[in-house]
Amino acid sequence: MFKRHKSLASERKRALLSQRATRFILKDDMRNFHFLSKLVLSAGPLRPTPAVKHSKTTHFEIEILDAQTRKQICILDKVSLFIYLFVCLFKCPKWYPSRVGLQLECGGPFLKDYVTIQSIAASSIVTLYATDLGQQVSWTTVFLAEYTGPLLIYLLFYLRIPCIYDGKESARRLRHPVVHLACFCHCIHYIRYLLETLFVHKVSAGHTPLKNLIMSCAFYWGFTSWIAYYINHPLYTPPSFGNRQITVSAINFLICEAGNHFINVMLSHPNHTGNNACFPSPNYNPFTWMFFLVSCPNYTYEIGSWISFTVMTQTLPGKT
Repeated sequence: MFKRHKSLASERKRALLSQRATRFILKDDMRNFHFLSKLVLSAGPLRPTPAVKHSKTTHFEIEILDAQTRKQICILDKVSLFIYLFVCLFKCPKWYPSRVGLQLECGGPFLKDYVTIQSIAASSIVTLYATDLGQQVSWTTVFLAEYTGPLLIYLLFYLRIPCIYDGKESARRLRHPVVHLACFCHCIHYIRYLLETLFVHKVSAGHTPLKNLIMSCAFYWGFTSWIAYYINHPLYTPPSFGNRQITVSAINFLICEAGNHFINVMLSHPNHTGNNACFPSPNYNPFTWMFFLVSCPNYTYEIGSWISFTVMTQTLPGKT
């Protein structure tokens, strides 16, 4: 009996110990689970690691040849897909960029500087032909030279320099008032041109060959010399109808000059509707009403100015 009671007591002790052990383990597991859940919540939502994108950039090899001799000027290696042609011009060591014209084939049209390599490339190797366009000058220089020359040349004839006219004849004969008025009108015309070139017109940033400057200056300067020579000559005869002819022509000249100016100002600031530019239309300014009759009133006013000048001075060269 004693042994049986002893074994039952020992079994009860083991059961109690096992229950306490399981409770301790459960409490420990609950603590660990609670700690783990807090850690996960504090870390925030799980985000997948972004995939690394490997950019595949296409490159080209550009060979630039001389259009006349077909000799190689340079090779541009690993040129990017979207590079513009003007970058290639800067890397062409033979001439400065504004002097170089690039072509896809000899005798073909010149490519614009803003064309991308992607738009003209048929393969990974692009061959371009470079042509020497000659000495280049900016358009602003061309216009300033065209208009400054006539202004100064006319004043030289107006002063009757001895190397142009006979000094004795110039001193003996007095000048008619229309000669002074013609000098004033001529100066007004070209001063307006110069001011509009600097402050009104939006001159292109491109360049033009030097020969175009020489041809333009020869035209403007030559006809100015022809006009000024006859008007300022000591033997110049005044208009046939006297002051009436001079006054009406001078007023008409000034009106045409004012109209030309206002039309040029309007053309330099066209109306915009969204992304589309609209052609200028007449407004409250009476000088702009010429748009009802012609599409380019500035040329109409220009022709009117020179016709008025010709009638005012009664000289044939003014018609040109």
